[in-house]
Parts: sequence; C-alpha cells; structure tokens
Amino acid sequence: MVLEKPGGPLVLRERPVPVSADGEVLIEVSACGVCRTDLHLLDTELPDIRYPIVPGHQIVGRVVETGSGVHSLKCGQRVGVPWLGGTCGHCGYCADGRENLCDAARFTGYQIDGGYATHCVADARYAFALPETYGDLEVAPLLCAGLIGYRSLRMCGDARRVGFYGFGAAAHILTQVALWQGRTVFAFTRPGDLRAQAFATGLGAAWVGDSDAIPPEPLDAAVIFAAAGELVPAALKAIRKGGTVVCGGIHMSDIPRFPYSSLWGERSVRSVANLTRRDAEEFLALAPRVPVRTQITVYPLEQANTALDDLRAGRLSGAAVIAPRQESSA
Repeated sequence: MVLEKPGGPLVLRERPVPVSADGEVLIEVSACGVCRTDLHLLDTELPDIRYPIVPGHQIVGRVVETGSGVHSLKCGQRVGVPWLGGTCGHCGYCADGRENLCDAARFTGYQIDGGYATHCVADARYAFALPETYGDLEVAPLLCAGLIGYRSLRMCGDARRVGFYGFGAAAHILTQVALWQGRTVFAFTRPGDLRAQAFATGLGAAWVGDSDAIPPEPLDAAVIFAAAGELVPAALKAIRKGGTVVCGGIHMSDIPRFPYSSLWGERSVRSVANLTRRDAEEFLALAPRVPVRTQITVYPLEQANTALDDLRAGRLSGAAVIAPRQESSA
C-alpha cells in the first residue's frame, strides 16, 4: 500500500520484491502495526516526505535474504523493525548513546519503505529478535506503541502517580508496565469517550476522566500520547510541583499560551524523540516479564486505509495491525 502523493489515500500496487543491499536483510512481512505517525504522514504533517513511500514501522516478519556483511541475522529468523531505521553511527549523538537524535537518522515507513507490504528491506543493525512468547500479530504494537511509550515512561523517572493523556495503543501497553512497576495510573480520554474510559478501567487505571478534567490528586508525571497541543497546559495543571509532562509523539499541534504560574514550581515539559536500540533491547526483554498483553484489531493489507480511518475516528480499543496474508477481524 503506497502513499503516492500528499493527502493520500494509500493505493495498492504490485512491485518487484526488493533486493537486500550490503548490510541489509529482506523480510517477508507477517504483520505491521498501525501508528498515529502514519496519519501524520498522510496528512503531510511531517517534513520532507519522500513520494512514493510505503508506510509502516512496526514490522514483524522473517528474514528471507541477507546482504553481504550481515552476520547477526539468519534466513528464517523472526525479527521486528521499528521506526528508527538507521543512523550515521559516528556523530556526537551516536557516540554518547543518543542515536535517536542523530541528524542523519533515517526512519522506517517515512524515508525507508515500510511494512504495509508483503516484503521490505531493513538495515540488519536495526532489526531485533522478538520474544517467542508472542505471536506475530500480538507483538507488532510493541515495536512503536511499546517502545516509544517505554521511553516516555522512563522520562517520568520514579513518578508514582502517572497520567496518560490519550488512551490508545501506547497507553494500553504502558498501563500494564506502570502497574507492574507499582505505579498508579490515571487515564485521560477524549471528552465523553466512555468506551476508552471503560477500556482503561478494565486495564487497572485507578481513575479515568476527560482530558480537560483535574484528577482527584496531583500527578507526579503525565505522558501525552495524543497529538493535541492544548493538552500541555491541561497536564501542567494536573501535576504537582516538581512534576514532569512528557510529550510522546513526533508531531503535535501548536501549544497555546499559558501563564508562567502553570510551569512555576520546577515543573518541566519535555519531548520524546524516536528511540534507541537500547530502548528496544530493554523493552522487548521486559514485556514478557510483565507480561504485556496487546489488544489488537486485524486488517488485511488492502484495508490499510480503513485501519487508518478507524484510528483517526477513535473507533479502536488498543492497536490496529495490518496482516498481508490474513483475514480482517475489524
């Protein structure tokens, strides 16, 4: 499914199977998670989009060909490919473990054709072995919703009372991790979204409410997964002095003006940019221990536009997953 021009939609095209270059692997795709970043791609909210591009950056599949110089992966091995698809490896950011900030980074499904396809190629250094306890479909959302969510939660430090604004794929995974860590979860949803609130309650959130509500006690930290800039001032009002608001998306609408008093008291606002390979290794080892369970809705490849529409409209609980060779469960 190819995005051929600004504004979409995706178009089903038949292409030759790609060939792995030096350092790459060719992957036969069995599943690919659907992410809100894919909507930002369709809506031209990301800069310098390359057309045509195949979206999808939560890829699960099996290696069917290895390029020269690849020794870490073998044909037949199941791997996962996330958003971060490659870095320069030698700049200051890469050298000090912050490769997620590399100025030469390349991203899967954005600059590199992604997983809304039967096959894709990936840099072998950025393809990861996956926990065997998960099936192909169930593990796909861990590769972005899980990984970016995990990095966001790490930025909350030792916060005990954590709020999640936007209760979708990432929040449903991170609620399970946070509870396992002994934290208390507060879930904020679109105003009046009773289905999302019931979903959050069922996963163990101690309190659920509308995104403009004030929780019954101050939060130590809040993570904003929704791409709505107006939630930043709302979250600042909900956290205690010294608390942190973490913006977990690659894109967000403009943050409106707010009084300095909302930030005063050593509150902080910070963003999360991409992920590192260390994040992937740590979280993919942690998820089976929790154990994280993903709730998914499955769509065949040709219904990728439907999956994106359902995500945009808030009709999903949990995550959507594209399966190139399976029937829909939508």
